Amino acid sequence: MVVTRSAGERPHTAEILRRVEAAGIDDVEFLRGDRIAGLRGADERATYARAKATLAVVVSPPSKRKLQPIPPSADWRVDLAEGCPAHCQYCYLAGSLAGPPVTRVYADLDEILAGLDAYVGTGQVTSGTDARGHEGTTFEASCYTDPLGIEHLTGSLAATIGHVGTHEFAGPVQLRATTKFGAVEPLLDLPHGGRTRIRASVNSASAARFEGGTDPVATRLAGLGRLARAGYPVGLTIAPIMPSGDWRAEYGALLDAAAAELAPVPGLDLTVECITHRFTPNSKQVLETWYPRTKLEMDPDARSRKFGKFGAVKYVYPAAEMRELRTWFESALSDRLPAARTLYWT
Repeated sequence: MVVTRSAGERPHTAEILRRVEAAGIDDVEFLRGDRIAGLRGADERATYARAKATLAVVVSPPSKRKLQPIPPSADWRVDLAEGCPAHCQYCYLAGSLAGPPVTRVYADLDEILAGLDAYVGTGQVTSGTDARGHEGTTFEASCYTDPLGIEHLTGSLAATIGHVGTHEFAGPVQLRATTKFGAVEPLLDLPHGGRTRIRASVNSASAARFEGGTDPVATRLAGLGRLARAGYPVGLTIAPIMPSGDWRAEYGALLDAAAAELAPVPGLDLTVECITHRFTPNSKQVLETWYPRTKLEMDPDARSRKFGKFGAVKYVYPAAEMRELRTWFESALSDRLPAARTLYWT
């Protein structure tokens, strides 16, 4: 773990250091400046391993405090950290973040949270829409990290939930976070006020081999059930959906397991988000460098090309396959989780 000079001056860093000490971690380096160096290894694979094992406490750049929309999830993206300790072979961050994939935790949490007020009542993803306007102004906290995966060392997610749950905003708000971990105990008694929706990122049994360093899906679902019973709105992020093997049976079993955990919860507020697997030329190159033996299908010839708003290319499943997947999931969700609201399919 490293702490930059500027981060060492922030109050939240003291809480991080307290948690790190309680976890028995004594390898903490206090840097004389704000530049993080020494992460490069002999090759890209060694660099990846070294960076993934490093937690850096830093001050967020000003650009991070100028929030950006994050469709189709939320009105605004609010980053508590950047980087993730897991080893998912389809990682969405590959190719999106510059430099080695070190996990950077933001020490200026108080400033980040104070900045939310300026965005309340704005946004176009949920705010003002017929389908999701009741959610209020939404803030997504897990775009560039898994906040629960590092919560035992940071406390950032709990602090954010408490702030959003008790602060007097100018209008209705909702904090959103998704996770592949199940250690929810520190969150259960927080004054969340029903303003935080936590979603479990889940997938089929075949996908487990691509999700290194995460909790088993059963553990994630058990954690989600505990959150729901503690009054949290909850959700399932089914991602990335991959139609391999007997995918109907495997995803059916997944939905059955979710129903068994969540259906008995009184007053359940459950949403579902469905995200099919996609990749870019850059992310494919990075992922195959990080995981040279991966069996993850990333064949551009088997995909359709899709162009983003700024001309960026990504490879998605062909239209006929996408229709088949969507039709099956819509029917299966209706049958197995009838109380759930599907927010989007992408």
